[in-house]
Amino acid sequence: MFSRVIVADDLESINEGVLSVTNSLNVGHISKVQYCDEAYIKIKRAIFDGNPYELLITDLSFKKDDRITKLESGESLIERLRKEDTDVKIIVYSIEDRLQKVRTLFKKHKIDAYVCKGRKGLIELETAINQVSSNSQFISPSVANALSKSVDLEITDYDIELLKQLSYGKSKLDISKIFKVKKITPNGVSSIEKRQNRLQIQFNASNALQLISIVKDLGVI
Repeated sequence: MFSRVIVADDLESINEGVLSVTNSLNVGHISKVQYCDEAYIKIKRAIFDGNPYELLITDLSFKKDDRITKLESGESLIERLRKEDTDVKIIVYSIEDRLQKVRTLFKKHKIDAYVCKGRKGLIELETAINQVSSNSQFISPSVANALSKSVDLEITDYDIELLKQLSYGKSKLDISKIFKVKKITPNGVSSIEKRQNRLQIQFNASNALQLISIVKDLGVI
């Protein structure tokens, strides 16, 4: 089991719930913070002092306040730590349930576990901590399809924006105008149509309506 754990969540009530789980697992030392910058500084300081944290449990969403911060989300904290080859294991504990987001965190940022907040959240978090301490991954059953090889979720930010606009009922011409304003390229009507057709083939959808239904069910948007 881990001897040093740091918990990052801006809600004190969530921090207390996580602490109850870590305490029940007899974790030696637990730190709790409410800002990603503070988590980063503590983790780096602990490494410098030769007594590093072994596990970070972090939310993804942190509400802004009057305090000026550089790292404004759990994902930015994770990305920074991974870019610096920090060895700390990472469990994300979040209400976010979009499969594309979960998949990115595992594939790109190499997190060790993803636990969805909810009725079974703390129970699943306890399981996740145990499994990660044994060098295994954990993912909440409700978002497990994010790592399924049978589900092709390799889509870009452009695709997600296009799908969102289609879900709002926008026409290809409307989307073209919106993309031009947002400086999203390619933004021509024909390019948008080609990308939509590719997505329909990818998700085995016969039309835009069915495509949106499928990607919403998968948690892509």
